[in-house]
Amino acid sequence: MAYSLTWDLDIFFEGGSSSAAFLEYIKDLEQDIFNFDKYVSDWKVKSDEKDKHLLGNIAELFSQTGRKMRQAGAYVSCLEAQNTKDAKAHELRAQITKLSAAFQTALTKLDQKLVMLDEEFFQETIKEESLRELKFILNERRDRAMEKLSVEEESLINQLAIDGYHGWSQLYDTIVSSIHIPFEGSHLSVGQAANKFSDPDRSTRKTVFKEWENAWGEKGELLANTLNHLAGFRLSVYSKRGWSDVLKEPLEINRMKKETLDSMWGAIAESKEPLIKFLNRKAELLGVEKLSWYDLDAPILESGSSNIMPYQQGAEFIVKQFSRFGSQLSQFAQKAFEDKWIEAEDRPNKRPGGFCTSFPESGQSRIFMTYSGTPSNVSTLAHELGHAFHSFALKDTHQLNRAYAMNVAETASTFAEMIVADAAVKEAGTEAEKLALLEDKIQRTVALLMNIHARFLFETRFYEERKKGVVSASRLNDLMEKAQQEAYGDALAEYHPHFWASKLHFYITGVPFYNFPYTFGFLFSLGIYAQALEEGEGFEKKYMALLQDTGSMTVENLAKKHLNVDLTTKGFWEKAIGACITDIEEFLKLTESHSRKA
Repeated sequence: MAYSLTWDLDIFFEGGSSSAAFLEYIKDLEQDIFNFDKYVSDWKVKSDEKDKHLLGNIAELFSQTGRKMRQAGAYVSCLEAQNTKDAKAHELRAQITKLSAAFQTALTKLDQKLVMLDEEFFQETIKEESLRELKFILNERRDRAMEKLSVEEESLINQLAIDGYHGWSQLYDTIVSSIHIPFEGSHLSVGQAANKFSDPDRSTRKTVFKEWENAWGEKGELLANTLNHLAGFRLSVYSKRGWSDVLKEPLEINRMKKETLDSMWGAIAESKEPLIKFLNRKAELLGVEKLSWYDLDAPILESGSSNIMPYQQGAEFIVKQFSRFGSQLSQFAQKAFEDKWIEAEDRPNKRPGGFCTSFPESGQSRIFMTYSGTPSNVSTLAHELGHAFHSFALKDTHQLNRAYAMNVAETASTFAEMIVADAAVKEAGTEAEKLALLEDKIQRTVALLMNIHARFLFETRFYEERKKGVVSASRLNDLMEKAQQEAYGDALAEYHPHFWASKLHFYITGVPFYNFPYTFGFLFSLGIYAQALEEGEGFEKKYMALLQDTGSMTVENLAKKHLNVDLTTKGFWEKAIGACITDIEEFLKLTESHSRKA
C-alpha cells in the first residue's frame, strides 16, 4: 500500500487545535490533577498500616494522571510542530504548561510526604506486592526530594516557572516561527533551509548558510535574552537548593554518574585524529582546502540525485532491514507507516528537525520530520522509529516505569538507525553509491562525537559565565565558535557562531544539557549492536528485555546487567569508538585515488 506523508491526529482528538473533544479532555485532566493534589495533600503521614494502603492508591493515581498529562502534551506538541503559525495551538500550549506546573506541584507534595515516612517503614512498604515493581522509582523520588526545598518553596518555583522558565522557552518557538531564509527569490522555513545544507551544489549551500547566519543574527539579541533568562532561572533554583554543579540535575535525570560522563568524553577527546583525517579527506574530495560548516553534510557524489529515495521506497527499505534483526521491530515499523503515525511532508511552516512522541492513553506514537529523500532523511526516519519502538517495548510495564532517561532513549533510536545505515552501505550497487552511504554514516559519527561535544563544551562554559552575569550575543558567538574549533580539532575553515541560536536543544526546559545523552546513546548502542550481530535474530528478545529495564535502573546497572560492562571506565567507550574508526578507515581506503573539484 502507498504510505501517507502526513500523520493522523484526528484519531486522538478530531478537529486539530479547534478540537472540542480536546478541550473537554483538558477540562477532565484539570479535575484529575486537582483530585490527585487533594488526595496527596490530605495524606497525614504516620508511617502505619494505613499509609501502606494510601501509598498504593497514590501511586495508581499518579500513574493515571501522568498518562493523561503525557497524552495532552504530545498532542499539542504535534499541533505546534506541523504548523508554527497555528496560534490556537500556542494557546493550548500555555494551558498545558499551566496544568503541568500544577501536576508538578502535586508531585512535589508527594515527594515531601515520601521524605516524611520513616526510612525502615518506607523500605518495608515498597516491598508490598502492589508497590514492589516501583521500588526503584519511589526510592529515586524520595532521594531526590531530600535534596530539594520545602513544599511551599518548590511549589512556588513551579508556579513562577509557567511565565518565567517555560515562558522563555515558548518565546523561542515564537521567534523561530518568524524566521524565514531568503532563497532564489522566495523564502524557506528554517526546516526547509536546513535541508539545503546537504545540497550537492556548494554555491547553494554557501548562499543558504550566509542567509541562515544573517537570519539568526538578526534575532540574536532576542535569542540571547531568551537563553540568558532560561539559564538564569535554572541557576537561581540551583542556588536556592544549594547545588553548585550545573551538571547535577542533568546527570540525575539521566541516571548516570559523573565518572561515566567523564570517561566517555575523555575517550572521545583522545580519538579525534581519525575523525579529523576523515574531514580532511572529504575536503579533498570536494576540491577545497578545508571544509566549512556548510560542507559537513554535503554529498561527495558529483550527482546529488543517485541516492535520493522517495518516501515510499525509504519506508519499504527500513521495514525490510528491520526484519533482518527481528520480527517485532519490522512489524511495528510497518504498522507505523500503514496507520499514519508519521508526518514527513516537505512544506512551509513546519518546525525544523525531527522528534517522536508517545500517546500512552492510545498506545501509539507520532513521528515528525521533513523528508526530502536524502540518506540522512532515511536515517532520521529509522532513528525516530527506534524511539517509537522503545515505547512499544515498554507497553506491558507499569506506567511509572516507562519514564526512561534521555541517554537510554537515544540508545533505541540510534540502534535502529545503525541497522538501516549498515544495510544501505552493504547493499550499495556501485562503489560511488557505497562511498556516499558510508560517508553519510560517518557524518553521523562526526555529529555525535564532534558536534555534540561542541554543544557540551559551549553549554558548560556558558553556564559558568552566566553565574557571573548576563552573557552578550557576541560573547555567545565567541563561546560557540571556540567550542566548535576545539571539538572539530580546528579542521574547519568556517564555523557556525550562531549555532547557539539555531539549535532548539539549548532552549528545552524539560531536560537541561540536552546534548550528551545523544552521544551516550550512540556509543552505548554500538555495544548492543555488536552483540546483535554476533547472536542474530534471537537477540531481539534480549534487546527487548534491556529496553524494558531502561525506566527503572541506573545506566551503570543497566549496562552491567545486560552487557556485563563497566561504564565508569574508558574501556567500554574506547571499544565503541573503535567501531566508528573502522568505518573511517574503510572510507579512507576507498577514497585514496579519488578527488574532484568543488
